Amino acid sequence: MTYEQFISAVAERAGEPVDRAEALARATLSTLSDRLTRGEADDVAAQLPKPLKEAMVAGQPEAQPFGLEEFIRRVSDRAGVSIEEATRGAQAVMTTLREAISDGEFKDMMAQLPEELSKLVDQTATPAGTS
Repeated sequence: MTYEQFISAVAERAGEPVDRAEALARATLSTLSDRLTRGEADDVAAQLPKPLKEAMVAGQPEAQPFGLEEFIRRVSDRAGVSIEEATRGAQAVMTTLREAISDGEFKDMMAQLPEELSKLVDQTATPAGTS
């Protein structure tokens, strides 16, 4: 999936213009990298287009423990949007990520996240490489 395809999918799913979708994508991926170990964040980033890889740079080797509410708050703060917009944006990004990376990598990533974060993913999305 190209950068443009990723951002277009996020914009469409979130009902946001492209520039806002870019901010939401970067904020969500950055927050996701906080929640993953450095190795897992690097593995996910390796399957993303270059402009999105930069948002996945993990600062610490260990994952930070936080749940869905804090995840959304961080996305909201980083993107400069309301909690409602951050929720829609995070859902759009996580569902698009489901389509952008391999099924195995997505499962590895989700295994490090609390169960409640699975609410952000449309389970009907087709994993990369299975269409």
